[in-house]
Amino acid sequence: MKVLQVITKGEVGGAQSHVLMLCRELRDRQGIEVQVAIGGDDGLQTPLACALNAAGIRVHSIPSLGNAAGVAGLAQAVGRLQDIVREQSPDLVHAHSAMAGVAARLAGARTRKPVIYTVHGFAFKAGNPWKRRVAAFAVEWLLAPLARRMVCVSEHERRLARALPLPSGRVVVVHNGIEEVPASTHLATELAVAPPRIAMVARMAPPKRPDLLLQALAHLRDDLGGEVPATFFGGGPQLASHQAMARQLGLQSVVFAGDVGDISAQLMKHSIFVLTSDHEGLPISVIEAMRGGLAIVASDLPGMRELLPDATQARLVPNDATALARALRQLVESPALRTSLGRAARQRYEQHYTAERMGMEVMATYQSALSPSPSHP
Repeated sequence: MKVLQVITKGEVGGAQSHVLMLCRELRDRQGIEVQVAIGGDDGLQTPLACALNAAGIRVHSIPSLGNAAGVAGLAQAVGRLQDIVREQSPDLVHAHSAMAGVAARLAGARTRKPVIYTVHGFAFKAGNPWKRRVAAFAVEWLLAPLARRMVCVSEHERRLARALPLPSGRVVVVHNGIEEVPASTHLATELAVAPPRIAMVARMAPPKRPDLLLQALAHLRDDLGGEVPATFFGGGPQLASHQAMARQLGLQSVVFAGDVGDISAQLMKHSIFVLTSDHEGLPISVIEAMRGGLAIVASDLPGMRELLPDATQARLVPNDATALARALRQLVESPALRTSLGRAARQRYEQHYTAERMGMEVMATYQSALSPSPSHP
């Protein structure tokens, strides 16, 4: 089998990590030939393209494909993708993220190639501005029938997909999964008895809310009489404003590390992980924290509840700095609680969110999509 993966951008992010891991799993365990098309003028120089090249996976560029592509840019992107499909003749096209999903479904219809569309998070769900929600829903409604299969990363996303004109048999859930790493064998358990350190991995842009953690850190400092060290991993357009907020709050033990290459090794230097967001699908960064055995505090959102459904596995809190500070204080003051939450989260990862399991389920989805069926075209 030969599959062309398509993604809107090659920047550092959860969807990009997903594509890289999925390509390796499909090639190494399932024997699939994979290639990847990346949008943007710098598509071939992006972190994702570099990682794919290093793994020996061929990369194609679609310069006009981007989140803000207008009608003319989208038409060019569809034309370029059609050319790639005709040149490479994949058995199917697998799109990731909204604009790639638009271009791939249109190109697939014109080249008569089946398209799989992975929704990493519907843009029409609560938490986004209403104008964007209306526009996103209209686009998904119109293009939904062009997907041979729609892959949702959570049951919550699948429930949202019920509003679209797509037979239920063509909508599947494949949870995100990530590869095991040797560093996870010591987990964060050894660090649980040491002075705690907090980590957040998030692109500095909506829907992420690093500002809530910064405010919570200030509350903690005032309550405890001293700062708890915290590291923010990730770049993005709001990085400078969050750095300014940290200075305004007088935080001295906060580090903005930007994008880093080996997040698993970096997380091992911390014992508490935080992710606050206005909305989420099934965030890769939280699964990375689960793999590392960190004690997790996250926004109480549907995708988070699906990842960590039990209070013995994580602390899920409303998007309120005071509530976040209260949950963090419990962990800071209790090494035993940090250890128990980390071990339970690690066990949850092992049972449900490995890359091997994800690759097998995606492969089954491909086989189903390519098998003639009168009820599921």
